[in-house]
Amino acid sequence: MRGGGAAMRGGGAAMRGGVRAFALAGVAAVAGACAPPEAVAPRPAAPLRETGRVAQSRTPKQDLRLIPAEAYLRTYLRLFGGLSPAAVERRARGDDKAALFDAWEDYLTALGLPDHGLDLPRGTQTNALMMAAFERLGIALCDRALEHDLKASAPVPIERRLIFAFDLPAEDLDAAAFAPRFDVLHRTFLSYPARLAPPDREAKFFALYQGTVARHRAKGAPKSRFSPGEAGWAAVCYGLVRHPEFHLY
Repeated sequence: MRGGGAAMRGGGAAMRGGVRAFALAGVAAVAGACAPPEAVAPRPAAPLRETGRVAQSRTPKQDLRLIPAEAYLRTYLRLFGGLSPAAVERRARGDDKAALFDAWEDYLTALGLPDHGLDLPRGTQTNALMMAAFERLGIALCDRALEHDLKASAPVPIERRLIFAFDLPAEDLDAAAFAPRFDVLHRTFLSYPARLAPPDREAKFFALYQGTVARHRAKGAPKSRFSPGEAGWAAVCYGLVRHPEFHLY
């Protein structure tokens, strides 16, 4: 019993010592929290040591795939200004009887959406009918956006334009003036700067612009509701909205 009592007294002393240590640690933590933060002087990071080099692989890792039709529809609704499908249909059709667009129901199956009423599955590969539907939709987008952005009776501020977020100079465009305007459209449709594209892309689109302007200025050219410069930018828009990088991933 006496030994047991001594053990109990020793255990109680140890417990009291542990409680005191815990309390002192708590006080120290509170005091540290109230103390001013330690100032650490900035210093430059040590340079990383090069351990080897590996060439970047540019080979395709898989075949290009078709984006789901719903993604295309959301993209076109956004490019038309974030309108509802019904409002986009009205804007695409317009009031000039140009027959650029009919109705969504005429294109949904062609764009790849399934038609359960006719037991037509979802389209997973491109085909001629799908490309024709995208052709019609892309031309409607570019023409109506040009009318909205550049031909409105009241000038539309740059920040409120849909596609052509730049002004057209009175004189002919050279390659230097074409480049920043082309970059705006390239970023809009393909989502990255034109300087990161293949080196000859900008030159090819500039040639397309110049050729379209020349044809519209030629003697005996068909009458157009667009000026030669406007027609040139519409052609550039047509080319980008048809680009494989816009349709595939």
